[in-house]
Amino acid sequence: MRGLGNRNALRCWGLLLVSCVTAARADDAASRDFFEARVRPVLIEHCYPCHSTEAAKAKGGLRLDDREAARAGGDSGPAVAPGLPDESLLILAVEQGADAEVEPMPPKGKLPEAAIADLRRWIEQGAFDPRDASEPGSVEAAKGGWALRPIEPPAVPELDGADRGRARNPIDAFLLDRLRREGLSPSDEADRRTLIRRATFDLIGLPPLPEEIAAFLADPAADAYERLVDRLLASPHYGERWARRWMDLAHFAETHGHDQDRIRPNAWPYRDYLIDSFNRDKPYARFVREQVAADALYPDEPELTPALGFLAAGPWDESSLRDIREDSLDRQVGHYLDRDDMVATVMSTFVSSTVHCARCHDHKFDPISQAEYYGLQAVFAGVGRADRTYDPDPEVHRLRRELTERRKALASGDPELLASLQGDAIQAEVAAWAAELRGPRIPWSPLISPELKAEAGTSLTIQPDRSILAEGPSPAEQTYTITARTDLVGITAFRLELLPDERLPSGGPGRNANGNLHLTDVEVFQASSAAPDDWRPAPIARAASDYDQPGWGIAGAVDGDTKTAWGIHPEVGKPHEGVFEFREDVGGAGGGVRLRFVLRQTYPAGHAIGRFRISVASAPRPARVGSLPGPIVALLEIPPERRTPEQRRELGAIHLAEYLDRRIAALPPARSVYAAASQFTPDGSHKPVAEPRPVFVLKRGDIRNPGAPAVPGALGCVAGLESRFDLPKESDRRIALAKWLSEEANPLTWRSIVNRAWQAHFGRGLVDTPNDFGRMGAAPTHPELLDWLAWTFREGGGSLKSLDRLIVTSAAYRQASRHDAGKAAVDGDNRLLWRMNRTRLDAESIRDAVLAVAGRLDATMGGPSIRHFTLGPGVHVTPTVEYASYDWDAPGAGRRSVYRFLFRTLPDPFMDVFDAADASQLTPARNASVTPLQALALLNDPFLIRQSEHLARRVDGLAADARARVAVAFDLVLGRPPESDEAGAWAEYLASHGTANFCRMLLNTSEFLFVD
Repeated sequence: MRGLGNRNALRCWGLLLVSCVTAARADDAASRDFFEARVRPVLIEHCYPCHSTEAAKAKGGLRLDDREAARAGGDSGPAVAPGLPDESLLILAVEQGADAEVEPMPPKGKLPEAAIADLRRWIEQGAFDPRDASEPGSVEAAKGGWALRPIEPPAVPELDGADRGRARNPIDAFLLDRLRREGLSPSDEADRRTLIRRATFDLIGLPPLPEEIAAFLADPAADAYERLVDRLLASPHYGERWARRWMDLAHFAETHGHDQDRIRPNAWPYRDYLIDSFNRDKPYARFVREQVAADALYPDEPELTPALGFLAAGPWDESSLRDIREDSLDRQVGHYLDRDDMVATVMSTFVSSTVHCARCHDHKFDPISQAEYYGLQAVFAGVGRADRTYDPDPEVHRLRRELTERRKALASGDPELLASLQGDAIQAEVAAWAAELRGPRIPWSPLISPELKAEAGTSLTIQPDRSILAEGPSPAEQTYTITARTDLVGITAFRLELLPDERLPSGGPGRNANGNLHLTDVEVFQASSAAPDDWRPAPIARAASDYDQPGWGIAGAVDGDTKTAWGIHPEVGKPHEGVFEFREDVGGAGGGVRLRFVLRQTYPAGHAIGRFRISVASAPRPARVGSLPGPIVALLEIPPERRTPEQRRELGAIHLAEYLDRRIAALPPARSVYAAASQFTPDGSHKPVAEPRPVFVLKRGDIRNPGAPAVPGALGCVAGLESRFDLPKESDRRIALAKWLSEEANPLTWRSIVNRAWQAHFGRGLVDTPNDFGRMGAAPTHPELLDWLAWTFREGGGSLKSLDRLIVTSAAYRQASRHDAGKAAVDGDNRLLWRMNRTRLDAESIRDAVLAVAGRLDATMGGPSIRHFTLGPGVHVTPTVEYASYDWDAPGAGRRSVYRFLFRTLPDPFMDVFDAADASQLTPARNASVTPLQALALLNDPFLIRQSEHLARRVDGLAADARARVAVAFDLVLGRPPESDEAGAWAEYLASHGTANFCRMLLNTSEFLFVD
């Protein structure tokens, strides 16, 4: 065989691909559809990787994405001869050997026979190509692809004869028109049992109840199915179903991932936000904006703060972003990678774009520059992932914001505020405040029968005044554990007195040579007298003290940070105290509560407490310290008429600070959500920044080779939208991006979401690459239908429930899923939807369905996630998680799978075997495998074994003999009565092996695991 040589071969392939723009009628819908569905995907997958803008440099300089550059013919003839496939080099090359003059292509191996047949058919029919120069707008379309074309409502096809009566809405008109043009016909409508099971799993992710099936079968009304759909759309379970799908897109989990898979205890509010949003049918544009910039766009709606959990849903590299220095090179790499995840999540989810492919160079296939990629990074350069507090109540939010702003102004020494503090009115308030402080104090109750424990040989002894003295060795680190009883009820606070003693160095109260001490961490646990060993945390809400030095305030003892502490550097012999307020009252109405106080001193070393006393109180909140702060005592001793303006201002400032702190402390506790935040409590070296970090266009993605500063922005390829957000404030940048994403003129956004909805109900989108609408992605099988859905959805206000209703009430959705060999020969993948797709239940639906039929489903909604595992030591680094030992009768065990705690690196093996999403990756579409491991899991997993036992008890309680039990079980599990031969065979099995084993077999059937 004589090859063409490298250069001629490349020239040949240029002709093969780009000569495909030979003219055909642009208004020929059938030819357009065939090209988009059958021809373009083959060219993209098998040819563009070697002959696009970037790749062409290594392939003889040939650019196959430039039609004019590669249009001329070659010595060997035309790549495509319309109507003459045997004279077209395209066919000769892909058939690999049909002509010795032509080098076989593609070089990796022969195309599938079906693909070759499609190319031959395409040329036989005239080689129609919608990129032809005669087509209006085709030059721009060739640059950006079909997904960037403005959305215009296509005409709904006119149907004839039986098709007109079969179509239930415009969706069917598009599908039936295409089927007829391909010589295919639709399938008959499925029976009602199939329809109710299909719609119920699709819309709420649960099986229909036997009584619901019976009612639907008995309903003679013509609109019985439509009313069924409306009931399901109104169910609160609808939001749970869509939230689980969305969590796949956001790769949501409740741990960091990477090498330090630390738990995120406050990630779950984002999941609850999703459920609530879908149940409320929030307009989609608003839904998009909230997840990118809720705090900035809607500052007076603090209940939307959890929406920002979307930006923080993915993995976070704690090693790089918390545990090393900010000025290190690895830390800078960490920031770029962290922002890359945010950019990929936002752009893949909302506009189905592979922007992140432009990290090292301009996108090879789509019109996205590297500068635009880093411009998107710059949008998120001012936020980090952290726990951020919020107040769901707008009034509490407003009040906290006002008080906090005044407190900040006072701390910063605002001149106008300080000047107002020396007025007579403020001074009168100071006098009344001082009198109040000197009045009756909180009645503190000492602990009863304390048990004392210290580390490294230190002894703790109780003194006559019920204080505790530390003696003996004084190690560098120390932990005191005091366990005691009290008869007090409704305990709101405890007091820790730090007392001097002549037996301590320098008189105490610390054991340091100077009498100093540091308290690194305080924890309290409670147990009832009835269960004295069942210790539960008693969280501390806030603390106050009579002595706070800069950088060593009492807040350092309750912030959970081992690098902060409450420090006492007192004058010799002076007592001090701290008051710690519980988040909730401790001790029930019956009293007799046991308390355990853990006082740790680890930082700085060797500064343990020398003498102290602990007492409790049930006084109203907020609790106060029992003596006046030292600075105010001296000022109050000066007669009011002799105080200087500076002293009056100082007294006023002290009073205002106490007043503001008291008002803030009296507010309901703020909630927390793990989300994107510009302001948050520092965690190690992970701290907020005052302004966005600088972002540079990294040459070849190399941190050591920065180029020009990145300009915040989006994609310039979307016509009509401003793509540069050159704004200094990080919140303004996110606002601009949120608006860009949700603009009516952004065709990517609207096509993306309707494609996802279609995928949710048919198992595959009209575009089979839901996160990639670029040239390397799949072309839409029904482009006009996709645009009609996008236009209808957008113009209708973005109602996802309306879109779902439109899809599931179509005749196409109601088709039977029976196979037809003749139709499959034309469309084996059922791309044209001549029947309904049969799908396996996803992992969550399997688990929830098992719980439902076993009668163990807990419908409780919202709140912290349920941990269906036991957690061993090493919770922070290399956690130990045991799923097999979980008690499936424990409280919360029956809650829906959407509420289960999601570990990123240690997934539930049962859910994993059924293709649950890997939360370390964006998952636009799950696998749907069928493997022997799944059968083994359904037979042997502790969850299935226990639920089979519960199902058996339910069945046994409803029927007396074996055949009746089989009938009940079939009704519960499969939603139908058994056939006579099934009833007999299963009755024999049940009699021999027991009801539980029979139930376990039934849960392992394909009929239970699949939806027709």
